[in-house]
Amino acid sequence: MLLYFLGTGAGRPSLLRNVTSIALQLSAPERDVWLFDCGEGTQHQLLSSPFTLQKITKIFITHLHGDHIFGLPGLLGSRSFLTADAELTVYGPPGIERFIREALAVSGTHLRYPFQIRELEPGESLQLDPWTVRTALLDHGLTSLGYRIEEPPRPGRLRVEELKRLQVPPGPIYGRLKQGEVVVLDDGRVLHGPDFVDPSIPGRSVVILGDTRFCPAAITLAKGADVLVHEATFAAELVENAGAYHHATTVQGAKTAAEAGVEKLVLTHISSRYRPQDYARLLSEAREVFPNTMLAEDHLAVEIPRKSR
Repeated sequence: MLLYFLGTGAGRPSLLRNVTSIALQLSAPERDVWLFDCGEGTQHQLLSSPFTLQKITKIFITHLHGDHIFGLPGLLGSRSFLTADAELTVYGPPGIERFIREALAVSGTHLRYPFQIRELEPGESLQLDPWTVRTALLDHGLTSLGYRIEEPPRPGRLRVEELKRLQVPPGPIYGRLKQGEVVVLDDGRVLHGPDFVDPSIPGRSVVILGDTRFCPAAITLAKGADVLVHEATFAAELVENAGAYHHATTVQGAKTAAEAGVEKLVLTHISSRYRPQDYARLLSEAREVFPNTMLAEDHLAVEIPRKSR
Protein backbone atom coordinates (compact mmCIF):
# COMPACT_ATOMS: atom_id res chain seq x y z
CA MET A 1 0.00 0.00 0.00
CA LEU A 2 1.15 3.50 -0.80
CA LEU A 3 -0.09 6.88 0.40
CA TYR A 4 0.66 9.69 -2.03
CA PHE A 5 -0.03 13.33 -1.14
CA LEU A 6 -1.23 15.33 -4.13
CA GLY A 7 -2.12 18.45 -2.16
CA THR A 8 -1.20 19.35 1.41
CA GLY A 9 -2.30 22.97 1.81
CA ALA A 10 -5.22 24.44 3.70
CA GLY A 11 -7.95 26.77 2.42
CA ARG A 12 -6.12 28.17 -0.61
CA PRO A 13 -3.25 26.90 -2.76
CA SER A 14 0.25 28.31 -2.56
CA LEU A 15 3.32 27.94 -4.76
CA LEU A 16 4.51 25.03 -2.61
CA ARG A 17 1.26 23.38 -1.53
CA ASN A 18 -1.84 22.66 -3.57
CA VAL A 19 -5.16 22.21 -1.77
CA THR A 20 -6.20 18.85 -0.37
CA SER A 21 -6.07 15.52 -2.16
CA ILE A 22 -4.54 12.20 -1.18
CA ALA A 23 -4.18 9.04 -3.27
CA LEU A 24 -4.08 5.57 -1.72
CA GLN A 25 -2.74 2.81 -3.95
CA LEU A 26 -4.03 -0.57 -2.81
CA SER A 27 -1.94 -3.71 -2.63
CA ALA A 28 -1.40 -6.18 -5.46
CA PRO A 29 -2.81 -7.66 -7.57
CA GLU A 30 -5.33 -4.91 -8.40
CA ARG A 31 -3.26 -1.90 -7.27
CA ASP A 32 -6.31 0.31 -7.80
CA VAL A 33 -6.05 3.91 -6.67
CA TRP A 34 -8.56 5.49 -4.30
CA LEU A 35 -8.64 9.27 -4.07
CA PHE A 36 -9.49 11.12 -0.86
CA ASP A 37 -10.75 14.65 -1.56
CA CYS A 38 -10.23 16.51 -4.80
CA GLY A 39 -9.39 20.15 -4.35
CA GLU A 40 -8.88 22.55 -7.26
CA GLY A 41 -5.89 21.52 -9.39
CA THR A 42 -5.85 17.88 -8.32
CA GLN A 43 -5.85 16.52 -11.86
CA HIS A 44 -2.85 18.73 -12.65
CA GLN A 45 -1.05 17.32 -9.60
CA LEU A 46 -1.79 13.82 -10.89
CA LEU A 47 0.21 14.58 -14.03
CA SER A 48 3.35 14.66 -11.87
CA SER A 49 2.38 11.53 -9.93
CA PRO A 50 2.79 7.80 -10.66
CA PHE A 51 -0.97 7.45 -11.26
CA THR A 52 -3.34 7.88 -14.19
CA LEU A 53 -6.97 8.94 -14.04
CA GLN A 54 -8.27 5.60 -15.30
CA LYS A 55 -6.62 3.79 -12.37
CA ILE A 56 -8.72 5.82 -9.93
CA THR A 57 -11.77 3.65 -9.22
CA LYS A 58 -13.14 5.31 -6.08
CA ILE A 59 -13.15 8.85 -4.72
CA PHE A 60 -13.98 9.56 -1.07
CA ILE A 61 -14.94 13.13 -0.17
CA THR A 62 -14.56 14.12 3.48
CA HIS A 63 -16.67 17.30 3.37
CA LEU A 64 -18.06 19.91 1.03
CA HIS A 65 -15.73 22.87 1.53
CA GLY A 66 -14.37 24.11 -1.79
CA ASP A 67 -10.72 23.30 -1.13
CA HIS A 68 -11.77 19.63 -0.95
CA ILE A 69 -14.21 19.37 -3.88
CA PHE A 70 -13.70 22.13 -6.48
CA GLY A 71 -11.38 19.93 -8.55
CA LEU A 72 -13.91 17.14 -8.82
CA PRO A 73 -16.01 18.16 -11.88
CA GLY A 74 -12.92 18.77 -14.00
CA LEU A 75 -11.28 15.51 -13.00
CA LEU A 76 -14.44 13.52 -13.73
CA GLY A 77 -14.73 15.13 -17.15
CA SER A 78 -11.08 14.60 -18.07
CA ARG A 79 -11.34 10.93 -17.17
CA SER A 80 -13.87 10.51 -20.02
CA PHE A 81 -11.12 11.32 -22.53
CA LEU A 82 -9.12 8.34 -21.27
CA THR A 83 -11.61 5.53 -20.65
CA ALA A 84 -15.15 4.43 -21.38
CA ASP A 85 -14.94 1.20 -19.42
CA ALA A 86 -13.32 1.77 -16.01
CA GLU A 87 -16.09 2.27 -13.47
CA LEU A 88 -15.83 5.05 -10.90
CA THR A 89 -17.80 5.63 -7.69
CA VAL A 90 -17.75 8.79 -5.59
CA TYR A 91 -18.57 8.51 -1.88
CA GLY A 92 -19.20 11.46 0.39
CA PRO A 93 -21.49 13.25 2.84
CA PRO A 94 -25.04 14.33 1.96
CA GLY A 95 -24.95 17.05 -0.69
CA ILE A 96 -22.12 15.62 -2.77
CA GLU A 97 -24.50 14.19 -5.38
CA ARG A 98 -26.25 17.52 -5.90
CA PHE A 99 -22.91 19.29 -6.29
CA ILE A 100 -21.63 16.82 -8.88
CA ARG A 101 -24.85 16.44 -10.88
CA GLU A 102 -25.43 20.19 -11.14
CA ALA A 103 -21.82 20.97 -12.04
CA LEU A 104 -21.86 18.34 -14.80
CA ALA A 105 -25.27 19.42 -16.09
CA VAL A 106 -24.55 23.16 -16.17
CA SER A 107 -21.22 22.59 -17.93
CA GLY A 108 -22.64 20.07 -20.39
CA THR A 109 -20.13 17.43 -19.28
CA HIS A 110 -20.91 13.88 -20.36
CA LEU A 111 -19.23 10.94 -18.64
CA ARG A 112 -18.68 7.94 -20.93
CA TYR A 113 -17.67 5.49 -18.21
CA PRO A 114 -19.99 3.81 -15.64
CA PHE A 115 -20.40 6.30 -12.81
CA GLN A 116 -22.11 6.18 -9.42
CA ILE A 117 -22.46 8.47 -6.41
CA ARG A 118 -23.08 7.14 -2.92
CA GLU A 119 -23.93 9.53 -0.09
CA LEU A 120 -22.87 8.29 3.33
CA GLU A 121 -24.22 8.82 6.81
CA PRO A 122 -21.62 9.31 9.57
CA GLY A 123 -20.79 5.99 11.20
CA GLU A 124 -21.70 4.00 8.09
CA SER A 125 -19.39 1.17 7.03
CA LEU A 126 -18.73 -0.08 3.51
CA GLN A 127 -17.68 -3.58 2.49
CA LEU A 128 -15.73 -3.05 -0.73
CA ASP A 129 -14.48 -6.60 -1.08
CA PRO A 130 -12.08 -7.42 0.28
CA TRP A 131 -11.60 -4.00 1.90
CA THR A 132 -13.63 -2.50 4.73
CA VAL A 133 -14.12 1.27 4.96
CA ARG A 134 -15.45 2.73 8.21
CA THR A 135 -16.54 6.32 8.75
CA ALA A 136 -16.94 8.69 11.68
CA LEU A 137 -18.35 12.18 12.15
CA LEU A 138 -15.65 14.70 13.00
CA ASP A 139 -15.94 18.22 14.48
CA HIS A 140 -15.76 20.80 11.71
CA GLY A 141 -18.95 22.84 11.83
CA LEU A 142 -20.45 21.03 8.85
CA THR A 143 -20.55 17.30 8.16
CA SER A 144 -16.93 16.18 7.89
CA LEU A 145 -16.10 12.49 7.69
CA GLY A 146 -13.07 10.50 8.70
CA TYR A 147 -12.33 7.30 6.78
CA ARG A 148 -10.66 4.14 8.07
CA ILE A 149 -9.51 1.73 5.36
CA GLU A 150 -8.90 -1.82 6.57
CA GLU A 151 -7.13 -4.55 4.67
CA PRO A 152 -8.38 -8.10 5.34
CA PRO A 153 -6.14 -10.41 7.40
CA ARG A 154 -3.90 -12.87 5.54
CA PRO A 155 -4.00 -16.59 6.32
CA GLY A 156 -1.28 -17.84 8.61
CA ARG A 157 1.67 -19.90 7.37
CA LEU A 158 1.16 -23.64 6.93
CA ARG A 159 3.52 -25.54 9.23
CA VAL A 160 5.08 -27.62 6.49
CA GLU A 161 7.97 -28.84 8.65
CA GLU A 162 5.57 -30.38 11.13
CA LEU A 163 3.62 -32.11 8.37
CA LYS A 164 6.83 -33.51 6.91
CA ARG A 165 7.81 -34.79 10.34
CA LEU A 166 4.49 -36.62 10.45
CA GLN A 167 5.30 -38.00 6.98
CA VAL A 168 2.31 -36.33 5.36
CA PRO A 169 3.11 -36.19 1.63
CA PRO A 170 2.94 -32.78 -0.13
CA GLY A 171 0.04 -32.22 -2.47
CA PRO A 172 -3.65 -31.27 -2.33
CA ILE A 173 -3.77 -32.33 1.34
CA TYR A 174 -1.61 -29.33 2.25
CA GLY A 175 -4.03 -26.96 0.56
CA ARG A 176 -7.02 -28.50 2.31
CA LEU A 177 -5.32 -28.25 5.69
CA LYS A 178 -4.43 -24.59 5.10
CA GLN A 179 -8.13 -23.97 4.39
CA GLY A 180 -8.90 -25.35 7.85
CA GLU A 181 -10.42 -28.63 6.70
CA VAL A 182 -10.33 -31.95 8.56
CA VAL A 183 -8.38 -34.53 6.52
CA VAL A 184 -8.43 -38.30 7.01
CA LEU A 185 -5.24 -39.93 5.72
CA ASP A 186 -5.06 -43.33 4.04
CA ASP A 187 -3.62 -44.83 7.23
CA GLY A 188 -6.60 -43.60 9.27
CA ARG A 189 -4.98 -40.64 10.96
CA VAL A 190 -7.19 -37.56 11.31
CA LEU A 191 -5.58 -34.16 10.84
CA HIS A 192 -7.32 -30.92 11.84
CA GLY A 193 -6.31 -28.02 9.61
CA PRO A 194 -6.19 -25.32 12.32
CA ASP A 195 -3.60 -27.43 14.21
CA PHE A 196 -1.13 -26.92 11.36
CA VAL A 197 -1.64 -23.25 10.49
CA ASP A 198 -0.12 -20.26 12.24
CA PRO A 199 -2.48 -17.49 13.42
CA SER A 200 -3.70 -15.14 10.68
CA ILE A 201 -1.67 -12.00 9.98
CA PRO A 202 -3.59 -8.77 10.61
CA GLY A 203 -4.16 -6.52 7.62
CA ARG A 204 -3.01 -2.94 7.45
CA SER A 205 -5.21 0.00 8.36
CA VAL A 206 -5.04 3.63 7.25
CA VAL A 207 -7.10 6.48 8.71
CA ILE A 208 -7.59 9.66 6.67
CA LEU A 209 -9.45 12.41 8.47
CA GLY A 210 -11.28 15.36 7.00
CA ASP A 211 -10.87 18.78 8.57
CA THR A 212 -11.60 18.64 12.29
CA ARG A 213 -11.00 20.07 15.70
CA PHE A 214 -9.52 17.72 18.30
CA CYS A 215 -12.34 15.28 19.07
CA PRO A 216 -12.95 11.84 20.63
CA ALA A 217 -14.43 10.44 17.40
CA ALA A 218 -11.10 10.83 15.62
CA ILE A 219 -9.30 8.93 18.39
CA THR A 220 -11.83 6.10 18.28
CA LEU A 221 -11.66 5.78 14.49
CA ALA A 222 -7.85 5.76 14.51
CA LYS A 223 -7.33 3.16 17.26
CA GLY A 224 -4.29 1.03 16.46
CA ALA A 225 -4.01 2.21 12.84
CA ASP A 226 -0.77 1.79 10.93
CA VAL A 227 -0.98 5.35 9.60
CA LEU A 228 -3.08 8.32 10.66
CA VAL A 229 -3.40 11.34 8.36
CA HIS A 230 -4.49 14.35 10.42
CA GLU A 231 -4.85 18.02 9.61
CA ALA A 232 -2.54 20.59 11.24
CA THR A 233 -3.76 23.92 9.95
CA PHE A 234 -2.24 25.87 12.84
CA ALA A 235 0.88 25.85 14.98
CA ALA A 236 0.50 25.08 18.67
CA GLU A 237 0.34 28.70 19.88
CA LEU A 238 -2.72 29.38 17.71
CA VAL A 239 -4.92 26.87 19.50
CA GLU A 240 -7.69 29.46 19.98
CA ASN A 241 -7.72 30.22 16.26
CA ALA A 242 -7.92 26.52 15.53
CA GLY A 243 -10.94 26.12 17.77
CA ALA A 244 -12.69 29.17 16.36
CA TYR A 245 -12.26 27.97 12.76
CA HIS A 246 -13.00 24.30 13.49
CA HIS A 247 -9.45 23.14 12.77
CA ALA A 248 -6.60 21.53 14.69
CA THR A 249 -3.03 22.38 15.65
CA THR A 250 0.12 20.34 15.23
CA VAL A 251 0.02 19.32 18.88
CA GLN A 252 -3.65 18.34 18.74
CA GLY A 253 -2.98 16.08 15.77
CA ALA A 254 -0.11 14.50 17.70
CA LYS A 255 -2.28 14.08 20.78
CA THR A 256 -4.89 12.24 18.69
CA ALA A 257 -2.19 9.90 17.37
CA ALA A 258 -0.81 9.23 20.85
CA GLU A 259 -4.19 8.52 22.42
CA ALA A 260 -5.20 6.30 19.49
CA GLY A 261 -1.96 4.31 19.67
CA VAL A 262 -1.19 4.54 15.95
CA GLU A 263 2.13 3.55 14.39
CA LYS A 264 2.76 6.66 12.29
CA LEU A 265 1.26 10.14 12.03
CA VAL A 266 1.35 12.29 8.88
CA LEU A 267 0.29 15.92 9.30
CA THR A 268 -1.22 17.77 6.35
CA HIS A 269 -3.57 20.71 5.52
CA ILE A 270 -0.87 23.24 6.42
CA SER A 271 -1.91 26.90 6.36
CA SER A 272 -0.33 29.08 3.67
CA ARG A 273 0.78 31.44 6.45
CA TYR A 274 3.66 29.04 7.11
CA ARG A 275 6.81 29.13 4.99
CA PRO A 276 9.47 26.43 4.51
CA GLN A 277 11.53 27.97 7.29
CA ASP A 278 8.61 27.29 9.67
CA TYR A 279 8.21 23.59 8.85
CA ALA A 280 10.90 22.31 11.21
CA ARG A 281 9.20 24.09 14.11
CA LEU A 282 5.78 22.68 13.20
CA LEU A 283 7.22 19.17 13.02
CA SER A 284 9.12 19.58 16.29
CA GLU A 285 5.95 20.64 18.13
CA ALA A 286 4.19 17.46 17.06
CA ARG A 287 7.15 15.16 17.70
CA GLU A 288 7.37 16.33 21.31
CA VAL A 289 3.98 14.63 21.79
CA PHE A 290 4.20 11.85 19.19
CA PRO A 291 7.75 11.13 17.96
CA ASN A 292 6.86 9.12 14.84
CA THR A 293 5.40 12.10 12.99
CA MET A 294 5.94 13.30 9.43
CA LEU A 295 4.97 16.65 7.93
CA ALA A 296 3.48 16.04 4.50
CA GLU A 297 4.49 17.96 1.41
CA ASP A 298 3.09 17.74 -2.11
CA HIS A 299 4.15 14.51 -3.85
CA LEU A 300 5.29 12.84 -0.64
CA ALA A 301 4.93 9.05 -0.92
CA VAL A 302 4.54 6.97 2.24
CA GLU A 303 4.89 3.19 1.97
CA ILE A 304 2.79 1.09 4.35
CA PRO A 305 4.58 -2.27 4.65
CA ARG A 306 2.80 -5.54 5.28
CA LYS A 307 2.78 -6.88 8.80
CA SER A 308 5.04 -9.90 9.23
CA ARG A 309 2.94 -11.48 11.98
